[in-house]
Amino acid sequence: MAALPEKVSEEWENREGPCIFATIDSNGHPNAIYVTCVSKFSDDTIVIANNFFSKTLKNITSGSKGSILFINKEKKSYQIKGSLEYHDKGPIFDDMKKWNPAKLPGHGAVAIKVEEVYSGAEKLV
Repeated sequence: MAALPEKVSEEWENREGPCIFATIDSNGHPNAIYVTCVSKFSDDTIVIANNFFSKTLKNITSGSKGSILFINKEKKSYQIKGSLEYHDKGPIFDDMKKWNPAKLPGHGAVAIKVEEVYSGAEKLV
């Protein structure tokens, strides 16, 4: 597990629009969705609220790794790749419930444990 570089942490706070979250099914087929309910939990963990996952949840519980892609206000892209953990109780789940909008179900929280970080095609970690 790695930590986000300081520059990427700063750009995370400067992101614009929805992020793209990608997983892979047991046959190696990718699945990508837009996500808006996301937060940085720690320097090595990004959390996504499970409000309406279907295929994504199946992929996560089958052991998929994942990636999240975002752009900043200057339209520079960043991608974070890593292992996925699903939480329906505990500190990560409780934190997600604090920032996930009350009108959304927040069934669970997906933690991406940072393993690789890119700025465009440049590998940072």
